[in-house]
Amino acid sequence: MQVKNAVYPPGHQAMAFFGAPEDGPFVMVNLLKFKDKAEYPDGSPSDLTGRQAYALYGAEVSKLVEGLGGRIRFSGHVTSILLGEVEELWDAVALAEYPSLAAFQAMAMSPEMHAIEHHRMAGLAGQLNIRTKEGFQAP
Repeated sequence: MQVKNAVYPPGHQAMAFFGAPEDGPFVMVNLLKFKDKAEYPDGSPSDLTGRQAYALYGAEVSKLVEGLGGRIRFSGHVTSILLGEVEELWDAVALAEYPSLAAFQAMAMSPEMHAIEHHRMAGLAGQLNIRTKEGFQAP
């Protein structure tokens, strides 16, 4: 299994994700890796760490998620790994519940998201976003 963090999905991956059939609520697992020092896209100087810059984004995106009827189920620091192996651990994990794919897409494309995206880009070295549905069923 190859693991590759990214800040944005390539076009084909985003099209497949947003082109999927609507099937109701889901939880997005966010595995986050931060830059040591925040690097703002416009080059403006910053004394923030990547984690601090992302926290500015996280506080505002939480309000957007709640505004569309979702919620942040959990967020926390990654401390260790028990099973498996990765080259480098993520720094944090967040579980965000969304009422629908359409709501998630509307949030992602909103002017409010655009207004805070620079903090995400400044702080984030890369991440994995994993869409999940309740109700595990063995094959």
